[in-house]
Amino acid sequence: MEKLTADFFARDTVTVARDLLGKHLVRVWEGVPLTVRITETEAYIGRMDKACHAYGGRRTQRTQTLFAPPGTAYLYLIYGMYHCLNCVTEAEGEPAAVLIRAAEPVTQADADAISDRRFHCIASEMSSYQRKNFLNGPGKLCKGLSLTTAQNGISLTGDVLYLLDSGETPSPIHVGKRIGIDYAEEAVDFPWRFYL
Repeated sequence: MEKLTADFFARDTVTVARDLLGKHLVRVWEGVPLTVRITETEAYIGRMDKACHAYGGRRTQRTQTLFAPPGTAYLYLIYGMYHCLNCVTEAEGEPAAVLIRAAEPVTQADADAISDRRFHCIASEMSSYQRKNFLNGPGKLCKGLSLTTAQNGISLTGDVLYLLDSGETPSPIHVGKRIGIDYAEEAVDFPWRFYL
């Protein structure tokens, strides 16, 4: 499998959000690669999207990473407890990114290592509730992959956190409204959520 390059991310954000479905996200933790298949994404485009942290070009300490080169990891904390992983897209200086909302482990070894981080047990010992809610949210995904704001700003083309083209063309792809952005006025209705 080939590693995605910055050119993959230097495109229209909505297109990248759709194209990330089925790709493999790899997090190298203590020398061990943890690999998941991306199953849900959301696009955020600062120049015209009131749900984006950098709407209208708003630059703050928190949003500075959104202006970084394409293929940069934008990690932030919400509600003081959950981390969210985004892939910066489009040209440098254009605040836009794709939120990775959900994924699934690629192998049993990945499932065991990630379930240990999430629930302190191997995958076969998870309850039905834990299996259902394993990596089906951005905070759960980051916890399972041990991602925090410490990784904010790193390249997604490096050796710590990167994406692979699995060669999969997922189908069908579902499209809908993004989740948890009720404050975003007309942007609430943008069909920028993609999921398998």
